[in-house]
Amino acid sequence: MTARTVSESIEIAAAPEDVFAVVSDLVQMGRFSLENLGGRWLDGVQGPQVGARFKGRNRQGRSSWSTTATVIECDAPSRFSFAVTYFGIKVSRWTYQLAPRDGGVTLTQSWSDERPGWFAVVTKSLVDDRHEFTQRSIHHTLTTMKAFLEA
Repeated sequence: MTARTVSESIEIAAAPEDVFAVVSDLVQMGRFSLENLGGRWLDGVQGPQVGARFKGRNRQGRSSWSTTATVIECDAPSRFSFAVTYFGIKVSRWTYQLAPRDGGVTLTQSWSDERPGWFAVVTKSLVDDRHEFTQRSIHHTLTTMKAFLEA
């Protein structure tokens, strides 16, 4: 299956370092997400760094599951990215790009669907249209982060 990307940007009146701290705090990501409930760092790691692994908890309706994320970019305060797998199967890639602007940051959140075709069919029972749901979810996450950071 060819990766498909969903992306959205928002302007946030906050310092790049503060925005980066929020987007890279995977333990607390559940505060902002429609699906993710947060999670924990693995292997004794206490925070984001390239190669760090994270066990994320998720819920959609009555279904719940966990995934493993591996940080693949951690370039503070401009870019944070992680790859998600489920039992070793590639699921997605999430990226946060921060572009400084006068008075704050333009934050872009992107999601790339990396599921193999057969796995996309299996997971369809969780969300009928993963791309449509993810677009709504990204919008919710960004607007909630903006409100939190500008409060």
